[in-house]
Amino acid sequence: MSPWIAAAASSVLPGGGQLYAGKTRRAVALFSVDAGLLIVALWAVVNEREVAKLLTDQRWLTWFMLTNLALLGYRLWAADDAYRVAYLSSYGASAPARRIAGGGAAGLVALLIVLVTPHAVFAYYDIVTYSALDIFAEDDVAAPTGTTTPVRPGPTGTAGNGGTTPDATTTIPPATGPAIWDGLERLNILLLGGDAGFGRTGIRTDTMIVVSIDPETGDTAMFSIPRNYASAPLPAGMGIWDCNCFPQLLTDLYYVAASYPEAFPGPGEPGVNAIKAAMAELFGIEIHYYALVTLDGFVGIVDALGGVDIDVPVAIIDETYPHEDGVTIENVEIPPGRRHLDGHLALAYARMRRHANDFARMNRQRCVLEAVLEQSSPTELLASYGRIVGVLRDNLSTDIPQRRLADFIDLLPKVNTERVLTMRITSEDYLAGFDAAGQNIYDAERIRADAQLILTSPEAAAAQLGIGSLDETCS
Repeated sequence: MSPWIAAAASSVLPGGGQLYAGKTRRAVALFSVDAGLLIVALWAVVNEREVAKLLTDQRWLTWFMLTNLALLGYRLWAADDAYRVAYLSSYGASAPARRIAGGGAAGLVALLIVLVTPHAVFAYYDIVTYSALDIFAEDDVAAPTGTTTPVRPGPTGTAGNGGTTPDATTTIPPATGPAIWDGLERLNILLLGGDAGFGRTGIRTDTMIVVSIDPETGDTAMFSIPRNYASAPLPAGMGIWDCNCFPQLLTDLYYVAASYPEAFPGPGEPGVNAIKAAMAELFGIEIHYYALVTLDGFVGIVDALGGVDIDVPVAIIDETYPHEDGVTIENVEIPPGRRHLDGHLALAYARMRRHANDFARMNRQRCVLEAVLEQSSPTELLASYGRIVGVLRDNLSTDIPQRRLADFIDLLPKVNTERVLTMRITSEDYLAGFDAAGQNIYDAERIRADAQLILTSPEAAAAQLGIGSLDETCS
């Protein structure tokens, strides 16, 4: 009878080595413990949503770590006990001392690897997840202000994104904190890409996309806002300008608001309060949460996932492309065709507007987001998990609260890119004129009306406004 076989058996299934060594009662007792652990594991598989809630709570992650250590101790004891009883059965009770029989030190090392490795892997993911939760807010925050925005009809008989909606009034709820799965009709999240980096003062939001999701059906709308939007509307009482707007380019609002904290009140930083309020006023909806990732953060995430494949319809060229380091100027050319892009080139593809315009760039931004989401397999995410969390900790800011993460996990499977309507605010469809500095002024009333049509009647909006799904936009 080999003590090593007994130890190995109990390292895999505590009690197996004891049964091999002829200790039936001891084996049955350990099998009873194993059965209890198996029942808990099966419950976790069946109730994955409840487990997801636990994994988004740092207190439970602490308990999971302690449980993991206790299970490691249990398995170590079971393997040692199996070795001991098998050794005594083989060499007799009169043996002078228990020794490492047969396999020697190499066998002991191999056994310890089998025992410790799964617990070490679990501990790694537990620690990384614990640190990842620090990225998110501890409590819910609400929209900076509560406003009532009139929704008026746009012109009739126009092509593109123009259209009509009946007169209506959309009320943006006051700052009470959204109850996402308790009757909320739409969940609205503002995605921002900021150019914070070496050599830059403050953050300019070059990428601005509002994502609105119906929690019941998963129907989703994406609204892309151009960085050169001048005189974007602000709620009454916010800001320092008589026009109830931000007279500069919208890309500068986040940065400028930091200089006037009293003028942009709310639960977040002034820049966050300002940009969320501007988007709420523009689209006639409450912006519940935001997420801002820096240029370096985007590059790091794509690189951690091994790059992304993009269908490039036409060559994208910029002879003077500003590198994300804020210093280097380079010549970047991405030829047409199916291209595998690393983080740097994926960012360049989403950012470049030389020989193009902001509106072509908005299309590319949405398509890059779609590709990253669709091509991120669970295996890749697990393999890159630690690196991704490290990038996000340094480059992501958000007011999404920890306690809502399980709700977001539950929502994600409902979102289908074939049912994501995309709307661009372009000068072709929405330009109302120019300000004294020659900056684009857009028709906010018409934008608001078309956005409301998309949110309330997606099928009618697709036909009437001539817009397509995210899949169609990026195919």
